Amino acid sequence: MRKFITAALVLAASPAFAAEEEAFFSLHNSEFIVSLAFILFIGVLVYFKVPGMIAGMLDKRADTIKTELSDARALREEAQSLLASFERKQKEVQAQADRIVTQAKEEASRAAEQAKEDIRASVGRRLAAAEEQIASAQAAAIRDVRDRAVAVAVAAAAEIIATKMDATGANKLIDDAIAQVETRLN
Repeated sequence: MRKFITAALVLAASPAFAAEEEAFFSLHNSEFIVSLAFILFIGVLVYFKVPGMIAGMLDKRADTIKTELSDARALREEAQSLLASFERKQKEVQAQADRIVTQAKEEASRAAEQAKEDIRASVGRRLAAAEEQIASAQAAAIRDVRDRAVAVAVAAAAEIIATKMDATGANKLIDDAIAQVETRLN
């Protein structure tokens, strides 16, 4: 009711009262008719409880907004927890990737060291084989030289014996050789 009285006083204090030409409460005054229609309109709205319905709709809308806000907060919190979870997982994956890279580097350096060791061993074996071949070739060369020296010495001795030897000397050498064989066999 206070609202109605306030509205009436506001309308009563209109500039129409300031003009003294025509009475305000006359049906010929358009401002009075508009004011009366407005008051009647407000009265109809109050009679049909429109302000209550509007307030109820606004309250309902406010409740809907509160519900949506609480849902949005819950979704935000869930999104933040998911984000934190993903960040943790990303850090774990990054740490795991770093460990894998470190292990791969270590394995690569170990493999490189092993390859160096294998190459050293292979080179050592090849050097040893080459030295054996050199020693074998050297021994064969020495044998060849000795055999040739023996052959040359035998040939030279045969030639010297053939030129300086006569029949009696040859018989004497044969007898000496037979005697040496007898002493060695006994």
